[in-house]
Amino acid sequence: MEDLLRPIYQEKASQSNTLGILILEKKKPISPVTDNFDVILFIIVRDAEELWYVKHYEFENKSAAMHIVDEKLLQHWIDTSSYRRAVEWVINGNVIFERNEYLTNLKEHLREFPQQTRNLKKAIEFAKLIRSYSESKDLYDSEQYLDSYSRMVNSLHYLARLSIIEKGFHPEVTVWNQVKRIEPEIYKLYQELIESDEPTEKRIQLMILAVEHSISKRSRASAQHLLQLMSEREEPWSFGELKVHPEIQEYILDLSSMIEYLVDHHVIEVVPQDTKGPQIFHRRYKPVDQYVDQ
Repeated sequence: MEDLLRPIYQEKASQSNTLGILILEKKKPISPVTDNFDVILFIIVRDAEELWYVKHYEFENKSAAMHIVDEKLLQHWIDTSSYRRAVEWVINGNVIFERNEYLTNLKEHLREFPQQTRNLKKAIEFAKLIRSYSESKDLYDSEQYLDSYSRMVNSLHYLARLSIIEKGFHPEVTVWNQVKRIEPEIYKLYQELIESDEPTEKRIQLMILAVEHSISKRSRASAQHLLQLMSEREEPWSFGELKVHPEIQEYILDLSSMIEYLVDHHVIEVVPQDTKGPQIFHRRYKPVDQYVDQ
């Protein structure tokens, strides 16, 4: 198949801004990793006019998708897990061209999974987990059991991804296959939720307790990205200051619920600040010292 696509990728390889080309072939009839195409041609370039260009091909009853991605967008996907398929393409794809060992170094970087990137990814998944779990719990209290069940499935998914990152791996599209190998306890929770013969209400009730415990024991480590950032200065932060900080933008939509959870669990403390109104205070936040850099 590579030979059939050679005319396409050789043209790209000859261009000076092409950094690397990978190829990934479908290995089974249903293949989420390749979007069910028979082959993915993944081309990474520098200073692209269009950050992400996609073109589809058909040949000899086969299908192919060519993705041309700017290196900065790819790095964003890697740092935030916002397009996991692309990360899998880099990890599992076969290198058919690279300039100055670009792909060799990128694959090694992904294997190493630097702590700074890991902390950001943990914060993103943790923030999503907090919001989803809180919604599930609220819906359960309101006796909206089916909606609560749906949110709990999402919560377990975020918890699964978080546990994979903790172990130093990048979450894949087939996340539960990873979890089964890496974190069987969380996989067992997932099985209990979806396969148990207990009534839906009872299953959710048990999951609320189990997930709360899992969140609580992970809260300090999962929030390190936020706690370290807040520790960069001595004075406490307003929510507005945190909200516009460029390093927090990837989990800004879930930041409020994340901070409230950390306040409730004494990981972050509230520092009241006087306002013009009597008995009304601004809330400012600072990390509890003992939790920083753990």
